[in-house]
Amino acid sequence: MKTFHCDNCGKQVFFENTVCGNCGWMLGYQPELQAIASFSPVEDAAAQPAVPPAEAAEAPSQPAGLGRWRSVKPENGGRVFKQCVNYWRENICNWMIDEQDPHELCASCRLTRVIPSLEDGNNRVLWSRLETAKRRLLHSLWVMQLQPVPKVEDQEAGLAFEFLQDMPHGERVLTGHADGVITINIAEADPAYREKAREQMAEPYRTLLGHFRHESGHYYFDRLVAPTPWLEPFRALFGDERQDYGECLKRHYENGPQEKWEERFVSAYASSHPWEDWAETWAHYMHMFDTLETVYSCGVQLRPRNAAEQKLVIAAPPIAAGSFDELANEWFALTYVLNSLNRSIGMPDSYPFTLSTPVLEKLRFVHDVVSGQGMPTQANIPEQAAQAPVQQALQ
Repeated sequence: MKTFHCDNCGKQVFFENTVCGNCGWMLGYQPELQAIASFSPVEDAAAQPAVPPAEAAEAPSQPAGLGRWRSVKPENGGRVFKQCVNYWRENICNWMIDEQDPHELCASCRLTRVIPSLEDGNNRVLWSRLETAKRRLLHSLWVMQLQPVPKVEDQEAGLAFEFLQDMPHGERVLTGHADGVITINIAEADPAYREKAREQMAEPYRTLLGHFRHESGHYYFDRLVAPTPWLEPFRALFGDERQDYGECLKRHYENGPQEKWEERFVSAYASSHPWEDWAETWAHYMHMFDTLETVYSCGVQLRPRNAAEQKLVIAAPPIAAGSFDELANEWFALTYVLNSLNRSIGMPDSYPFTLSTPVLEKLRFVHDVVSGQGMPTQANIPEQAAQAPVQQALQ
């Protein structure tokens, strides 16, 4: 994630913010710029002075309705915007739409076609958390130039999200992907439920954002791999996806993961079927990509006192990295420090994974597909995929 600042006062703000805590100006996210902008009502835009902290209460106020808002970001050239309906009416979103856009929902909210009943229990809070995680996923996809098209606009290749809840005496909602529709059980937005599921499934890591990344991997397999020349190199690395998916999952849940799965897979679940291996690897790559973007944006550097230890100076954001090896080296240095910091305060490792050589080659494959580096030929099929693994990450 990039770092963001209020255009009016220059103070740092977060991706989820709707108001600058320092000067009180309204904030909104612009996906086409991957940036947060500050806005003032059009009626007052002719002469808006900077608002000092002491006068934050007098900052431009939001109208009760949709309103028209002028951005003070120079890149916008004084353009006028409107809030997404889920911003001004539901306080769930913070994305802005060009005034001339015929849509009332922003590019993120148009992807959601089913939400839970907001009259039921804590569903409004859960829906808000789901949309927040989804927007973080979409930010990364925009940066990767993989903006999805809403399914309502393209039934064949589009993407849609459905946020569903278990009903009393009804069939349990399963989180998953099918034909461009990502279904998320809203209970996953409840930290207590998610932690219980994590322990029951013996997972080292389970996050709401991780679910979105994983399921998006299934969607992008159908878009970027299955109908392209990348399919045969995929099968050489991940296995033949034509084997019976239902039988493979049944075997996984009845017998557990493959023996010594750590040597070839990023997670135990990845060993269940090549599709799940791809989705878990895709999610892991996005995990690395987003974290390294944050590190670059924040200017984080590692300069150890011992000259023999790993250093970290990220010269470019991950989208501009020269190679996967460059990303991997930065990642290993960073995760060592992240885990060391967590251990210092008595917390579990921030990054509880070990990456073997075969897993790194699968991550490299995802990187090549996303970045378009290299042509998918026999030469792209790494020999290391069939060799014994060499552990290369923090134990």
